[in-house]
Amino acid sequence: MQKDKPTTLNVGLTGGIGSGKSEVLTRLKALGATVVDADLAAREVVEPGTDGYDAVVEEFGSEVVGADGRLDRPKLGAIVFADPGRLAALNAIVHPRVGALMAEWADAAPEGGIVVYDIPLLVEGGADRGYAAVIVVDADEEVRYARLLANRGMSRADAAARMAAQASRQDRLAAADYVIANNGSLEDLDQETDRVWSELLTLRDSTIR
Repeated sequence: MQKDKPTTLNVGLTGGIGSGKSEVLTRLKALGATVVDADLAAREVVEPGTDGYDAVVEEFGSEVVGADGRLDRPKLGAIVFADPGRLAALNAIVHPRVGALMAEWADAAPEGGIVVYDIPLLVEGGADRGYAAVIVVDADEEVRYARLLANRGMSRADAAARMAAQASRQDRLAAADYVIANNGSLEDLDQETDRVWSELLTLRDSTIR
């Protein structure tokens, strides 16, 4: 009797700002994962001409529109990350649309593969229960500060505000099935990612219809 093929494995991936999620996702994609990027979806659902764009402009005013007609993300970010109420208003517009687009992308993934959902606010949204496993990309706080100041040009105060708006490091680690540590070099990070990928393949292959 032929053994059934393993089902598609859906995995959530998260990490605090400055943790290095983008590098991990690049590596996972190279290894064969289908990556569903919440940040990319969040950009697409508020592109000019979409109902998401119209809803954001109606909520926050024309001052959040840049000279090119797109949303001025730094200006919008400065508004919402300084005010939990305004952040909640933005999330109410963006999150449902992002969820629908991500589901559409995931449906196009090959059967039996591994789909990695990149969700920065996975823990905050309580969505970790919907995945076969949760990966957390973790880095020390001072390492994250250094990256944000060097790579994104943030002030320490701005970086601190962004970090404070997210789940704590402890809460993320508590939700993790796998942790990818990223305090060292890119080569170290690749090795960590490869280790977790191998474990995900084992988990996928153990999941039989």
